[in-house]
Amino acid sequence: MKTVISTAEAPTAVGPYSQAIAAGPLLFCSGQIPLEPSTGVLIEGDISSQTERVLQNLGAVLRAHGLGMEHVVKTTVFMTDLGNFGEMNTVYAQYFPSDPPARSTIQVAALPKGANVEIEAIAFKPF
Repeated sequence: MKTVISTAEAPTAVGPYSQAIAAGPLLFCSGQIPLEPSTGVLIEGDISSQTERVLQNLGAVLRAHGLGMEHVVKTTVFMTDLGNFGEMNTVYAQYFPSDPPARSTIQVAALPKGANVEIEAIAFKPF
């Protein structure tokens, strides 16, 4: 059985998908881009500020299911320019200071709404 997870603390979906789906002990979080949750507008700024907003949005989705960043077991990071990897990684490391999740990072041609970074996650909810 699956359960749709949704929160006003993160941007609403910009298409036909859910912010997250809980299935058993796993939470599958859709990719978050740097949208301001209250307005749905892409934030201005460099890759560091965009990564910060993305991870704040991801944290809000996790909290809506009673989880935190420490429960994340896998992320996928999509970037439009891997030349910005170092700056993204510095911010990312602040959200996963110990026992970071497995991760893939992929350069893509474009992201929704002109974002420079998108991060999706899978989290595990202990029984």
